[in-house]
Amino acid sequence: MVRRGRVLVIGLDPVRLEEWDPAPVQAAMVRGDARFEAYGIQADTCLVALDADPEATVEAALDGGEYACVVIGGGIRGHEPLLELFEKVVNLVRVHAPDAAIAFNRSPEDSADAALRWLR
Repeated sequence: MVRRGRVLVIGLDPVRLEEWDPAPVQAAMVRGDARFEAYGIQADTCLVALDADPEATVEAALDGGEYACVVIGGGIRGHEPLLELFEKVVNLVRVHAPDAAIAFNRSPEDSADAALRWLR
């Protein structure tokens, strides 16, 4: 049985990345959203732009709802130059959603599976 609760998926905005074709990531995000829907899980997405204020974007998203789980995408945590941002995101989750589980996906397509590890 799945514990009911909203999920927030935090990731990089593929449209705002320089020299990057966003189409494959956007397609994977659509497939990922369909998986959440198939599981009956309400999920919100927070896409951050590195050239804006990513911390403020994450903070606003976390304050926008009560989340049972927050999934942090691989683009944020897997790219060495973004280590500091990853740390900030984790700590923002701890402060603004202290009761939420934190999960990590492998791709936008398996975000629902990452959340389900903690929503069961």
